[in-house]
Amino acid sequence: MDREIKKKNPRLRKALLIAVPALLLAGVVVWAVSRATSTVYRADSAGLLYGDVVESEFNDFIRLSGKVETGTIVQVSALETGIVESKLVEEGAYVNAGDIIITLRNPNLQQQILDSESQLAERQNMLRDTEIAMEKERLQLRQDLLSTKTETNRLQRVFNQQKTLYDEHLTSREDFLKAKEDYELAKEKLKLLNERIHQDSLYRSVQIGMMKESLDNMRRNFELVRQRADNLNIRASHSGQLGTLTAELGQNIPAGQQVGQINILDNYKLVVNIDEHYIDRVTQDLKGTMQRNSKKYDVCVKKVYPEVAEGQFRADLIFDSVLPENIRVGQTFRIDLQLGYPVKAVIVPKGSFFQNTGGKWAYVMEPDGKSAVKRPIKIGRQNPQYYEVLEGLAPGEKIIISSYSQYGDADRIIINDDK
Repeated sequence: MDREIKKKNPRLRKALLIAVPALLLAGVVVWAVSRATSTVYRADSAGLLYGDVVESEFNDFIRLSGKVETGTIVQVSALETGIVESKLVEEGAYVNAGDIIITLRNPNLQQQILDSESQLAERQNMLRDTEIAMEKERLQLRQDLLSTKTETNRLQRVFNQQKTLYDEHLTSREDFLKAKEDYELAKEKLKLLNERIHQDSLYRSVQIGMMKESLDNMRRNFELVRQRADNLNIRASHSGQLGTLTAELGQNIPAGQQVGQINILDNYKLVVNIDEHYIDRVTQDLKGTMQRNSKKYDVCVKKVYPEVAEGQFRADLIFDSVLPENIRVGQTFRIDLQLGYPVKAVIVPKGSFFQNTGGKWAYVMEPDGKSAVKRPIKIGRQNPQYYEVLEGLAPGEKIIISSYSQYGDADRIIINDDK
């Protein structure tokens, strides 16, 4: 039995005949527009540097330049105002505690010393004169006491005789009463004289004590003035190497001004300046290594300073174990400071392109090696050798790592082989 063959819909056929050419035309237009809007830069291969994208171990560290300083620095300051008369030690010399470094001259202080000496001598003479006068007075009172006692004893005998005669009616009442009154008066005089001697003794001891105390104060004051004169000799308070010495001959140095420093040579530290980008990652006790003459020495962060100046902050590092031999203050060494543990990551060699793109995009080489296209990427951490790639690149690819400054906004780089 034969089947009936249905005729195709003429409307559908007509629509297909119109749609297919239209789609082809639209694709051509899109391709043409993209070609028209994209920019191309032609570069010579001789000026290009390439970096291979690989998956490998990323060592998270930064490389720094550290300057050697002593762990302990003692300031040398003037204790008295004066004019620099001589410098007995030069910078870099080793000094012992007590060594004179600088001598100062202060005419006013010298005059004060002379005045203090004169006042002290005058006060000593006054004390000596007072002691002599008091001793004379004491001797005179003792002599008066002896005379008064003798007179009292004599008058007592007279009174006793008169009393006996009066009792026997051999003398007049008037003579008896006169003898009695003379004796009683002599006793009162003796009593008063004893009280005076006692009071004079107390007064004399108090006055002599006060004068001696005043004299002792003057002696102490004089010693202080003499010590101030000795302070015109600026001495080393500790043994060590004399560092910066700022005082010059003839310079007027006020009291308290720093004129130099002494470096204590029993320990050292390394002072580094670090980019503020790492301020949140650099902490106390962070480990690192210092390289000297092909040898590495362990160091660690001792102190991180909070201040940021000109985009950098300061940190002090100390030697963690062995101290390098013959190390000198002021030397500079390379330091690798470890910020984290090594991890597997996609990495690409460091290059100047980062300064132009901020790590946000790169020119990725095409498989034919004759061109490179602009592609968004994301860079994470970095060390002195590599960038860590977080997005946009895969192992096995290659990018241009030299500077992009001459490429402008080009989307594609055509590489001319100049061979």
